Amino acid sequence: MNNPFAELTPLQIHKLYQLLGVHIYKFHKNQEILPTIKNENIIAIILEGLAQIIHVEYNGNIIIVEDLIKNSIFGTNISATSTEEYQIIAKQDTQVLVIDYQKLMYPTNLKYSYYNIFLKNLFEIINLKFKEKNERIKILEKKQIREKLLAYFELEHKKSRLSYIYLPFTFRDLADYLAVNRSAMFRELKHLKDEGFIQIHDKKITLLYK
Repeated sequence: MNNPFAELTPLQIHKLYQLLGVHIYKFHKNQEILPTIKNENIIAIILEGLAQIIHVEYNGNIIIVEDLIKNSIFGTNISATSTEEYQIIAKQDTQVLVIDYQKLMYPTNLKYSYYNIFLKNLFEIINLKFKEKNERIKILEKKQIREKLLAYFELEHKKSRLSYIYLPFTFRDLADYLAVNRSAMFRELKHLKDEGFIQIHDKKITLLYK
């Protein structure tokens, strides 16, 4: 489950938008999303595009906290976005649907079948989101860059069951995602390639050990 509007017809989605009083915002590539909704109690859904939640450390280092692709959900209650150290940046032209959390939780909404379907979808995605966060923590707990890379490859392999993966971001972003030095990560990738563990073509990584 990764679509909050699964099993809803276009008409039901339209009615849902009216019921919840949603707002849709458009952001250009590299535009910061967070200031628009930072201090509001909201649930947001990426309708189109790609964004990233990033953590800017005191020394200027950037760590990618989360990639937000189409249908990703974020908000003040489920994402770390409420302090100045966090930013949400559009990596492409991006559309974001925003719902006021209080309107989302109106008890009277329960009488509408399309709302109940949407809420079920929402909770399933949020549960998956927390599962992925726990998996990310396990990767970051690895001490060596090689261990982090292989743990990340294994995680992506389990999702697709394929012997190759496509990076959803750049290699520079991969280093930020793994919270490692970029130059050191590129050296380790070269070692893995030279030792026959992987092949790399653009953003496609073939896992030769699978």
